Amino acid sequence: MAFLDPNELFYAATLLFFIFDPFASLPVFIAMTKGYSEDALVSCANRAVLVAAILFVIFVVIGEQLLSMFGITVDGFRVAGGLVLLLMSMEIIFGLSLIRSGDQNVAWVIIATPILTGPGVITTAIILTTQFDPLTVLLAGSFSLIITWFLMRNAHRVTKLVGTQVIDIFSKVVGLLIAAMAIEYIFRGAVSWIAHNPMALMSLFPGLL
Repeated sequence: MAFLDPNELFYAATLLFFIFDPFASLPVFIAMTKGYSEDALVSCANRAVLVAAILFVIFVVIGEQLLSMFGITVDGFRVAGGLVLLLMSMEIIFGLSLIRSGDQNVAWVIIATPILTGPGVITTAIILTTQFDPLTVLLAGSFSLIITWFLMRNAHRVTKLVGTQVIDIFSKVVGLLIAAMAIEYIFRGAVSWIAHNPMALMSLFPGLL
C-alpha cells in the first residue's frame, strides 16, 4: 500500500474546505437555530455534520459506480459539476439563497444537505476520487468536516469573536475561488471529452475538418 502524498492530501483538504465553506454556512446555521438553547444548538450541529459525513463517504466510495450505472462519463459529470459550482459561487458572492424553510425542527437536515453536502461537495468528492486514492479524499474530507463541526458547535461565539462582516467578506472571497475552480472543471471536462470523443464532435460539426 502506497504512502499518502502530503501534497495531494493538502490539495484535497483545501479544496474540500472551500467547497464545504463553513464560514458561508455559519450565518445560515445561526439564523435557522435562532432561539435554540446551547444544548439544542450543539445537538443540531452534531446531527448536521454526521449526516453530511455519511453522504460524503457514500459518494467517495461508490460515486463512480453510480455514474457508471446511469451511463454518465466523468468528463460529463465534471462539466455538470463545474456548472453547479459556478451557480453555487454566484449564490455566495451575491448573497442569493434558494433554500426556504419555516420549520426549525428540520434545521439540521437542511444544514447537512444541501448546505454542507450539496451538489458541489458531491461533485468534488467524485472527481477527487478519480485523481487521488479514496483514503486521501476521505481523510481530506474528515479534516474539513471536523473544522466545520467545531465552528458550528461554537457558531455564536465565532460570530461574536470575528463579527458577521468578516465572515461575509471571507465568504465572498471563497465564492470567487469556487467560481475559478468551476471554470477549470468546465474547461478540463470539455477538453477531455472532446479528446476522447473526436468522432462525436465531428458528427455535430462536420465542417470542422
